[in-house]
Amino acid sequence: MAFQDKDLVCRDCGKKFTFTAGEQEFYLSRGLESEPTRCKECRLEKKLSRVGGSRIMHPTVCAQCGQDCEVPFEPRGDRPVYCNECFSKNRSSR
Repeated sequence: MAFQDKDLVCRDCGKKFTFTAGEQEFYLSRGLESEPTRCKECRLEKKLSRVGGSRIMHPTVCAQCGQDCEVPFEPRGDRPVYCNECFSKNRSSR
């Protein structure tokens, strides 16, 4: 089967990118049926966000010492949130 380069539009940034014949062949060899919906840059950014490459930090106040701190999740208010130091102390005392 002969593949030809295709121009696609990234769903995140709206930029045009090329889905090359080589990439199409690779997708087929891996059993991937859908075309990519993101450009290489947006795919990399998405991947890094999943593995902790660039986490979004949320400001909060430690429930134990009262210090301002940041955590990698959005505090909901129904459970206490601790700074790194207090979290480590609580964890080691268990």
